Amino acid sequence: MNTPSVSFTLSFMHCQYHSRYGGWTTTWYNIADIGHATLGTQGWYTPLPWIGIRLTNYDDFIDSICPRVASRILLEQRVLLVMALKSQPNSAYLLEDMLFDDSPFITSNGEQFRGLQAMLANRMRYNRIFFGFDFFIADDVIDRPITDFIGLLRRYKAAA
Repeated sequence: MNTPSVSFTLSFMHCQYHSRYGGWTTTWYNIADIGHATLGTQGWYTPLPWIGIRLTNYDDFIDSICPRVASRILLEQRVLLVMALKSQPNSAYLLEDMLFDDSPFITSNGEQFRGLQAMLANRMRYNRIFFGFDFFIADDVIDRPITDFIGLLRRYKAAA
């Protein structure tokens, strides 16, 4: 049997990602923005093969994500930080500090994340600074063009 290695479940309540490594879920109410990730350099913006998701609150997302998926996000999306830093040579951030930032992360609700969860939350914070989104969905895990998938996600969010 040839089953897909990645899938999404979209319902009136939530968006859920499934892979052979585990998954994540978030409610539509927790998603503040969905868009095509771009990299800005001197006023010029280049579209990237990623869909960006900005959350309202990190708590539920970080609590629900599978540790194996969290570590894969950290590994697969590190190239985005490298590109962001290369496009901004006078950045106040160092790549090593951002890639391995496991300092405790305290959420707006007062919950404290440590270890892998803190690394993911800190990475999401850096992603928001550079791209305006917290985490990303690569174009190679979706079944249609990026703009069509963004439209689908936005329609579900609007209907929630």
